[in-house]
Amino acid sequence: MHSPCVARCGLDDNDYCMGCFRHIDEIVTWGSASDARKAEIWAGLAERKARLAGGDNCQTLSRQKWLEAEARLATQELE
Repeated sequence: MHSPCVARCGLDDNDYCMGCFRHIDEIVTWGSASDARKAEIWAGLAERKARLAGGDNCQTLSRQKWLEAEARLATQELE
């Protein structure tokens, strides 16, 4: 299943990309997500876009933000 990425990455204050409207955790895990999980994410994007549209890209999707999300997700998996 293809990614919803539109190459306009920029996160709002709640870590949602204002290009594809995925949360950074969804972006980080996209490559390893099951097709069912990817379909679930896709299914919620239209509503999320409507809710978040017009928001600010107040931070870039940096390597640091990516690593922070990976670390947070790894900790959650261990719990």
